[in-house]
Amino acid sequence: MSEEAGHPKRWTILGVLVFSLLAVVLDNTILNVAMKTIADPVQGLGATQAELEWAINSYTLVFAGLLFTFGVIGDRTGRKRMLFIGMALFGLASLASAYAQDPMQLILARAAMGIGGAAIMPATLAIISNVFPAKERGKAIGIWAGGVGLAVAIGPITGGFLIEHFWWGSVFLINVPIVLISMILIGTIVPESRDPKPSRLDLVGVLLSIIGLIALTYGIIRAGELATLASAEVLVPTIAGVAVLAAFVWWERRIPNPMFDVRSFGNVRFSTAIGMMGIVFFAMMGGMFFLTFYIQIVRGFSPIEAGALMIPFAAAQLIFAPLSQRVNERFGAKLTASVSLLVVTGILASYATLDLTTNIVLMEVLFFLQGAAMANIMPPATTAIMESLPREKAGVGSAMSNTVRQVAGAMGVAVLGSLLSSTYRGEIAPALAGLPQDVQHAAGESLMATVATGNPALIPPAFDAFLDGMHLTTLVSAGITLLGVLMVLKWMPGKEPAAPKQQETKEPAVV
Repeated sequence: MSEEAGHPKRWTILGVLVFSLLAVVLDNTILNVAMKTIADPVQGLGATQAELEWAINSYTLVFAGLLFTFGVIGDRTGRKRMLFIGMALFGLASLASAYAQDPMQLILARAAMGIGGAAIMPATLAIISNVFPAKERGKAIGIWAGGVGLAVAIGPITGGFLIEHFWWGSVFLINVPIVLISMILIGTIVPESRDPKPSRLDLVGVLLSIIGLIALTYGIIRAGELATLASAEVLVPTIAGVAVLAAFVWWERRIPNPMFDVRSFGNVRFSTAIGMMGIVFFAMMGGMFFLTFYIQIVRGFSPIEAGALMIPFAAAQLIFAPLSQRVNERFGAKLTASVSLLVVTGILASYATLDLTTNIVLMEVLFFLQGAAMANIMPPATTAIMESLPREKAGVGSAMSNTVRQVAGAMGVAVLGSLLSSTYRGEIAPALAGLPQDVQHAAGESLMATVATGNPALIPPAFDAFLDGMHLTTLVSAGITLLGVLMVLKWMPGKEPAAPKQQETKEPAVV
């Protein structure tokens, strides 16, 4: 296969890879719709807000912790093989999640799903980089991102339908047929590829990254649960996590074959794209977490209606992601990224105006604009990251991209979820003053817990407290993405000037 021409079946292969990602993306979007039902003690598992956060974070932290390892293994032993194994693991863990009997079992099963996801995601982008020539790679990644947008659109509707007609475990069981079809297509269509000079596995780095991320995020979640930063239960794991992650960076700089090559950050295009991706997903994941509760509990929409409301966001990504590379080439990465980030900042800030009577059409417009802006951030950023590394290191490059995205998303849920929880508990406390002490603590943990008391008098103050917490959280999110705008304006390379056309020189005629 010629690197300039690409694989003859590359577009068919791209279709298989996009379909294979459906299960992974569907799972996360479906889970958002199902969170309210999973929290219900009768219809679901009676999960607390902290347990719901861990149902998300157990997946993302295991996913992020293993991405580098599986990226290196895929480059070494074969990306197709790693993709196939990842799909099998993901399908088995989905079955375990569907039949979990309590929140802890669900959290553990979700962590197992993270193992499968960590094998799947790097392999897909690595295979794209391998089968597509450089001139088509940006377009292919844009279509890949558009396929993800399609899954985002399908997920909430599918999840809402399943929740309303079946038990909550069906939202995980739906992954199984997708996994089986994907494994057949992967086995028959996707070619094998590997790095001819693979690096050695870095087991110490794997352990340090997993321990550090879990300790840090656990401390942040505990801060939200306890509504304080001064507790030893918060400070000890947080400080330990930071220390272990610092040791991880030191180790990676020291060894000759690191799984995370910190020298890559010397490339301005690479480091700015990584930073932009982290900032966007930190703010976005935290924001989407509270929107789920706003739509279903405060506004009272059913799961399937909540899923339908998110269609404009996903549709915008489906429409604009495949076109993002063309926009990026015309206006340059600096202008495209800064304007798109500024739009996201404005959208997040506008969520601070949402209340009990906000017009649904206005919300739909905001969701569409947010999706369109995101579509012009992620594909060019992903392309920049992948093209900054050698082609044979595609698995590692994909792992870097997805690790930052997943870790930032997990931290966004933890940090912004903690901020929302702390604000809510502080504002709802006066309304709970007349209740017994143990009831006060349980009912004040979250909006769902307050509503679950069945006391109609607590509903208005609970909604007010949640909205105040949501408004503060979204303004913080907007402030974070505004920092991303400043970062892009400062460091992102601008549009490269067109190469000057050389004038043709006519040779004198020979008589």
